[in-house]
Amino acid sequence: MPDWSEIRSRFPALAGRVFLNSATVGHLPRAATEAILAHLERRDRLAGADMVTWFDDLDRLRGKIGRLIHAEGDDIAFVPSTAHALAVLLQGIDWKPGDKVLTIEDEFPNNSYAPALLEKRGVEFVEVPREALEEALDGRVRLVVASVMSYLDGFLFPWERVRDKLDRNGTLLYMDGTQGCGVLHCDMQRMRPDVFGVHAYKWMLSPTGAGFAYVKPEVRRWLAPNVVGWRSHHTWRDFANLHHGAPEWAASAQRYEGCMQPVPLLCAMEASVDLMLEIKPARIEARALELAAQVRAVVESFGGTVAHAESPIAACKFPGREAGAIAQALEQRNILTSARKENLRVSLHLYNNESDVAALAQALAA
Repeated sequence: MPDWSEIRSRFPALAGRVFLNSATVGHLPRAATEAILAHLERRDRLAGADMVTWFDDLDRLRGKIGRLIHAEGDDIAFVPSTAHALAVLLQGIDWKPGDKVLTIEDEFPNNSYAPALLEKRGVEFVEVPREALEEALDGRVRLVVASVMSYLDGFLFPWERVRDKLDRNGTLLYMDGTQGCGVLHCDMQRMRPDVFGVHAYKWMLSPTGAGFAYVKPEVRRWLAPNVVGWRSHHTWRDFANLHHGAPEWAASAQRYEGCMQPVPLLCAMEASVDLMLEIKPARIEARALELAAQVRAVVESFGGTVAHAESPIAACKFPGREAGAIAQALEQRNILTSARKENLRVSLHLYNNESDVAALAQALAA
């Protein structure tokens, strides 16, 4: 089993504080910061003469992300945010009047703002209660947009229940893994999304601006890029003889990148992915759920409730107490959580431990 204390020691931001807020922002392991500095030092030392090899580094990272989520390196495109990943899909579908895009109520705004704008093209955007999801999946639904895990209360999208029905109806599935990927074991072969977007600054423990999208091979056959730049033509690595004219796309998901990449940020992400592969995704998930269960026991001992039992986000409610006020009182005691609507949101990750839970219990008692 991993040495969780040793793993925690790799995160400088945790020194002297209780951090229970990875659903807002995750922290970088020391190795991630060192990877950024190493890349910049190499750039200075070699004056960029090795720039073509930076893309070899990124290909290595694609392969590692593939291992993490059970995909191939060719399935991975780097994106600066999930808004970009969703935009590629929304702009690439041949929408017809009467089509529907479906999501559940209280989704993260990313997943409702852009689909709502499709109404100008005759596409109906529908938000349904969680319990009405399966009933709402009729033949007019071209696309379902959903987060792996709700940012509000840790609700896990029931992909296992709906996946077969989506296949029967020919409905596409876009999953936003920003909340979840890195702490939950996200397996593309089991979840079978058509596109899976992740901004890695939360549970993937990476800088803002570092993200990726998994695009299913079958989808790449028809989904055209909407970001077109010098890397769009499939022979872009031949710097001395860049193609002129309309680009011919690569077969891999790199076709959706188009432009130069934020290499230092992705170097940091590689260090964090290395850590997750070292520990193993299933162990990370089990550890986070174990700690979340301990938090639930603490909350219930004070007469509170937690929304969902099998989630690394413990969404806590205390009768007669306002979540924002509790979060502020905890922050005064150097315990970082967050308030989302009526929930005190406590989020557990691989660097948390039993001492964090004990400190939370002591502060709640106070």
